Amino acid sequence: MTASQSAGDGSIQSAQMPAIETRDLQRVFSGGVTAVAGVDLQISEREIYAFLGPNGAGKTTMVRMLTTLLRPTGGSATVAGHDVVQEAAEVRRAIGVALQEAALDPLMTGRELIRLQATLHGLPRSEGRVRAERLLDRVGLANAADRRVGTYSGGMRRRLDLASALVHQPRILFLDEPTTGLDPVSRKSIWEEVEKLNREGTTVFLTTQYLEEADNLADRVGIIDEGRIVAEGTPRALKAEIGRPHLEVVLADGTMDRAEEILRRFGRPLPAKDGAALVELEGGASGVAPVVRALDEAGLVVESLDLVQPTLDDVFVAKTGYHLEGSDTGEQEAVEPEPSG
Repeated sequence: MTASQSAGDGSIQSAQMPAIETRDLQRVFSGGVTAVAGVDLQISEREIYAFLGPNGAGKTTMVRMLTTLLRPTGGSATVAGHDVVQEAAEVRRAIGVALQEAALDPLMTGRELIRLQATLHGLPRSEGRVRAERLLDRVGLANAADRRVGTYSGGMRRRLDLASALVHQPRILFLDEPTTGLDPVSRKSIWEEVEKLNREGTTVFLTTQYLEEADNLADRVGIIDEGRIVAEGTPRALKAEIGRPHLEVVLADGTMDRAEEILRRFGRPLPAKDGAALVELEGGASGVAPVVRALDEAGLVVESLDLVQPTLDDVFVAKTGYHLEGSDTGEQEAVEPEPSG
């Protein structure tokens, strides 16, 4: 984009102005709990920016401040060129928001809900009807438009919430963990829609706990831990920064301590993951054979051994000291299957 872009409220914004910018943004809750501890961000127009971090890291608090739902206690933030505190109404006209818990009336039909959103945004009734039909078709809910929302699956509700956020054709879309708990097919459907919206010019701010989601969708990734940005860059650059592949070793008898002791001789040990001992190998594949010989000489039986190239999980481990997925509760995530129709 080289000229200017029209905002959802009709104002004209410079193409050079960041879509989202924060300076030392902070949020401290009562009792002295710091959720966001001085975050600086600059996100360009038409960018997909993924915000990675575990529960409690500050992701949702950031979204709530940027969408005017929560006042910062320090620093500043502008969205679509408007201050989130002083010009909250202008910010709301320029953005669409789909939060983790969609506030969808279970007694309304999908069509009724979208039309209501259009009315709340001040659209003429005829235009609201047209947009509702177009959006329901776009997110694959045309055939379910007259069903009550309470009968929708988790994936259908997420898609309906996304459609609701798009009624007023926002310049900037905030998605707070939009695919958490969805089955792979539903997750892929959301990904495809996000990519399509971005190609059409929408800036997307996406919070997620899924590394694959960030790797597939994002132009840039920010990693937040304990309220602070600990890494930022393109997925490729962040992985290149880590650089070295790592070896994942699973032993037949699960003798982890002994294996980790041996692996330390060959490279930097990494936190164990899914029953596997991990070690970073500077020499890559050439370093595998000596490791296997050492394990064999120690009488340890290897069940599986994989040389893994750097991933965003490796970046997260390097920056925070632990793995992202499953690191918060240790529990398996419940996945809701998508029913047909």
